[in-house]
Amino acid sequence: MKIYLATNNKGKIREINSLFKDTGIEFIGGVDLSSVVEDGNDYRENALIKALFVYKLSGTYVVSEDSGLEVDALQGAPGIHSARYADLLKANNATDNDNIAKLLSALKDVPKDKRTAKYVSAFCFIDGGAESFFMGEVHGKIIDSPRGNRGFGYDPVFVPDGYDKTFAELGDEVKNKISHRAVASAKLRDFLVDKFVRRTV
Repeated sequence: MKIYLATNNKGKIREINSLFKDTGIEFIGGVDLSSVVEDGNDYRENALIKALFVYKLSGTYVVSEDSGLEVDALQGAPGIHSARYADLLKANNATDNDNIAKLLSALKDVPKDKRTAKYVSAFCFIDGGAESFFMGEVHGKIIDSPRGNRGFGYDPVFVPDGYDKTFAELGDEVKNKISHRAVASAKLRDFLVDKFVRRTV
């Protein structure tokens, strides 16, 4: 079955579909979210805002996800503003490279051992107006220059705990097992498989 994924981020659609491989569930985009104002106070609220927008247009099942990078030395920034960190007024004008450049500039005087951070992910599923949420986190550190060309967002500068490579170097094989999105989507996967797959067998 197909479920709308409330995002304009093709990398996110690809990543989440790879996490749901062999379930019979496929996520599709196609709804323009450029007019959506993500003014929630946390990831759950922003995920809900996007899900409700698509649900009102489609009238069918919708999954949305909001995520961000929280850096301890920056008091949790960029946080919910991660996607538009380099341009807080117009999210569509901030590229991944812009955001990374601003982040590294903000951390230029911070010692390596003080660059701890975590990625946070929140999924929202809407079923006939009812809402369910699924959370995930992964901890790591921010390095001083980008490495790797896989992944998206802040992946080239984020090294997860227990590894010496960035998410952009590790690629989907590892990232899809340990990332914040992998943790949250595993919970979502169990929920959706139970709801749509096991009950129909």
